[in-house]
Amino acid sequence: MSGHSKWATIKHQKGAKDKARGKLFAKLIRQVEVAAREGGGDMESNATLRTMFHKARESSVPIDTIERAIKRGTGELEGVRYEPAAYEGYAPCGVAVYVEVLTDNKNRTGPDIRSTFSKLGGSLAEPGAVAWQFERRGVITVPAGVDEDDLMAVVLEAGGEDLGAEGDVWRVTCDPHAFTELRASIEAAGMPIESADVTMVPTTSVVLETTEDAKKVLRLIDALDDHDDVQGVFSNFDIAEEILATVEVD
Repeated sequence: MSGHSKWATIKHQKGAKDKARGKLFAKLIRQVEVAAREGGGDMESNATLRTMFHKARESSVPIDTIERAIKRGTGELEGVRYEPAAYEGYAPCGVAVYVEVLTDNKNRTGPDIRSTFSKLGGSLAEPGAVAWQFERRGVITVPAGVDEDDLMAVVLEAGGEDLGAEGDVWRVTCDPHAFTELRASIEAAGMPIESADVTMVPTTSVVLETTEDAKKVLRLIDALDDHDDVQGVFSNFDIAEEILATVEVD
């Protein structure tokens, strides 16, 4: 899924420089709150919270902001109660889309998501319609400058399942339960980590062969991702590098 990963990277880099930064902070803080509420505020015993903490710090969320989010999650401070939900649908060209949200009002979020799909040429589907096309996996990327054999040794020892080249990074995948140990092992070996997350990985892909098709799909993906309640948008499109280079979504 090089096209999808590349677009996510471009969006992340752009977002760090404009107003999207504040929206990213809000989403990460919401994830921290829910992780603390569901598993407690101790990062040693709550692997999900530890992962969310790392994600927030990698995006430069201040530590005191994260700590307040943890306290809201554990009930030490008052806060809104967010509930997880997922929506499934199709983008143009038959691309499968899986959307994860954290919301304090499903009666607001559901219609918003449906409307976004409809306005941009997609359609919301019934639960389970596209989820089977994805697997939840831990995904860690390491700069390609790291020696492959050294990285492979660490990956195999710590329960990683796959290692492959993707552009200018090594892409390591693992079972979600092995994610925390694998990340810690790579860091302990002195190897830099570019990104690390537990995500939904597509098992099949839809190749977008024209710039116009790519624009249609990316407009919907970006609009969903821009919604305040949406925490992750996962899809199974693939775009060749040469086509992605020509895409500029309005």
